Amino acid sequence: MVTRKLLESFATTVLLIGGVLSFTSGALAQAARPSSVLPSGGGQALLDPSDTVLLLLDHQTGLFQTVKDNGITELRANTTMLAKLATIHNIPVITSASEPNGPNGPLMPEIHQAAPHAVYVPRKGEVNAWDNKDFVDTVRKTGRSTLIIAGVWTSVCVMFPALDAKAAGFKVYAVMDASGDPSELASRASLARFAQAGIIPTTANSVLSEVHRTWNRPDAAEIAKLYGLVAPNYAAVAESYQQAQEAARQQD
Repeated sequence: MVTRKLLESFATTVLLIGGVLSFTSGALAQAARPSSVLPSGGGQALLDPSDTVLLLLDHQTGLFQTVKDNGITELRANTTMLAKLATIHNIPVITSASEPNGPNGPLMPEIHQAAPHAVYVPRKGEVNAWDNKDFVDTVRKTGRSTLIIAGVWTSVCVMFPALDAKAAGFKVYAVMDASGDPSELASRASLARFAQAGIIPTTANSVLSEVHRTWNRPDAAEIAKLYGLVAPNYAAVAESYQQAQEAARQQD
């Protein structure tokens, strides 16, 4: 009889503890959900701007002359868009160049013009930015774990720090059309190596859309201008719409 009561008491205790643990784990999961993830679960697999750092590496005017897989105008526009997007969404931006006083040339000025908050970390000739302790320390000081990287060349200046950052535990995206390589073959090999290493290849338009998420926001007009940078035809669509709206108001 005593044994039976002890077993019943034990079973009740287990049920109570299980219920408490279940409630607690559910509450913790709810509290831990990033703000970028909606109650529907939407956004769980997308970029979280609050946990993201933008690294723009070696976008140097001399190196641009060697890029053959992307148009230079497109590359510069996409890079500028990323800098502007980071400014609007308070995403830290870190830039760097291995040797800006040599033939590779200085960084394109549009980056720091579009992102005045960007931090430039000079290197001492290191090809791989992750070989520079000051650069890595600057990345770590942000406290963020997702890196969006673009640069010239993709197969070197993006690839090397991306591989090292991935090995260090960061989630890494490589923006292919805000980067450039000296040949189509180099670009295809970069894509394959990124995929093998678990680095996520993406595009400027995809990054913009992942961060944007909804038109129901106060900065929608500013975001729309960014789409015009990555897709000039979209700017023409927006202009046509605005003119049609204006004509309709005048008729009224």
